Amino acid sequence: MLAYLTLILTCQLAGEFLVGALALPVPGPVLGMLLLFLLLLLRGEIPPVLGQTADRLLGAMSLLFVPAGTGIMMHFRLLGEALVPLGAALIVSTLATIAVTALMMGWLAKAETDG
Repeated sequence: MLAYLTLILTCQLAGEFLVGALALPVPGPVLGMLLLFLLLLLRGEIPPVLGQTADRLLGAMSLLFVPAGTGIMMHFRLLGEALVPLGAALIVSTLATIAVTALMMGWLAKAETDG
């Protein structure tokens, strides 16, 4: 389990390094997740211990939101000042996510019935 936790964190570190070195407009952890995904594609399967390790990390996910919640409370006044643009961004992004999800589900359902 420790080896796979190290793999996950190494992929995140590699993502952070690539973002910093290449000045990419993507968060480092997202690029690290893509690197891990590519490694798993090359392997052709997800090792069971890696799945267990990831499940344990997901089980502790709520702890990772404590610093973000603290930051929100510290900057609550700034959030109040930007309430309209933030609200608009949340509504537009939610609607865009729903639309893309619906289109993908339709496309995947059609591909499944055709194939």
